[in-house]
Amino acid sequence: MSRHNRLRRRKSLLLAAFIFVALVFGALMVNRYMERRLISKAPVQPETGAPFVATLFFATPDGSGLKREARQIGICADPGECLPVLLEELANGPIGELAPTLPASAGVTLVKLEWDTAVLDLSPETVAALPAASSAEITAVYSIIDTLCFNFPQVKKVRFLVAGKEAQTLKGHLDLRGALEPDYTLVKE
Repeated sequence: MSRHNRLRRRKSLLLAAFIFVALVFGALMVNRYMERRLISKAPVQPETGAPFVATLFFATPDGSGLKREARQIGICADPGECLPVLLEELANGPIGELAPTLPASAGVTLVKLEWDTAVLDLSPETVAALPAASSAEITAVYSIIDTLCFNFPQVKKVRFLVAGKEAQTLKGHLDLRGALEPDYTLVKE
């Protein structure tokens, strides 16, 4: 074998080793990124009629996203019964240093399940009490959606009504025509 062929073979092996190491390193980085960005699995739902620990999503203190807070929820027989309880707990606000996403006087006149979609009818007073900033509207909407969908995997989307009518937006920033899916990328760990 000539010296030129041996040199070429070494370069090929070195290139192959470099590509292999780069792929392994890349896979590890992607895996670590996915672990940080994706939310953990939904909590295991208790037997019907048993209390359970729910995950609620509140605003971070600086309003840049959402953070999780665990809260024990009382006994409720099915998701249709539990959804209003979760919304009431969101309106009660966080226990720790997180910021509320809904006004304490939040009124939801209707919560019902239509297949895989939760339909919420917010009172006009609730909408009026929300801050006018776009980030406040986004955190309010997605704290509701993420809370409902995370705790009840059968709920895939949330549709908003205001005073019984299809909501276009709450404060003029987020398009609410149609049902929205959860967005866990807003969650800060």
